Amino acid sequence: MAKYFDVHPDNPQPRSIRQVADGIRAGDLVVYPTDSCYALGCGLGSRDGVDRIRAVRQLDDRHHFTLVCRDFAQLGQFVRLDNDVFRALKAATPGRYTFILPATKDVPRRLSHPRKKTVGVRIPDHAVAQALLAELGEPLLSSTLLLPGDEDPLTVGWEIKERLDHVVDAVLDSGDCGTEPTTVVDFSDGVPEIVRKGAGDPAPFE
Repeated sequence: MAKYFDVHPDNPQPRSIRQVADGIRAGDLVVYPTDSCYALGCGLGSRDGVDRIRAVRQLDDRHHFTLVCRDFAQLGQFVRLDNDVFRALKAATPGRYTFILPATKDVPRRLSHPRKKTVGVRIPDHAVAQALLAELGEPLLSSTLLLPGDEDPLTVGWEIKERLDHVVDAVLDSGDCGTEPTTVVDFSDGVPEIVRKGAGDPAPFE
């Protein structure tokens, strides 16, 4: 049965954040809010967490997972950025975008695209997500909470707990945070290509 944490969207209770972060370090799969919608998250080194996310969302091996980072210093450990790409990302983050970029050797091989050696990264503009990332001290391996057969991501905390009670370990509920996934921009070749139009304005990358 999943633990349930009801937190303030702007000033989340530190005790709840610590408990969720401790669970992630121990291998928990959690649901947490972002600036676009709720997401599934686990620790970077959790092989079991990756498999569980794939199972919940029925994803194949080609799916890009996202490393949700606290800031650019953290993001820079896991992807390669030239100056032009850095400036483009800096202007749009934190925000509702996911960027696909060449992965560094710090990214576990199973998390990068098997052929392209790329990975998705983002920096969320959401107080709860940022508090969790700060407490955790490393990125979250993440995927949008969009269940098979659903048109939109789940956004009501009690419904999330009800539907995923036996497949996740914790639900961090801060109220409605939206139902539109991020805009995904592929910078793997150094030139922006919009893969998915979502919550972030695509205009700067068109």
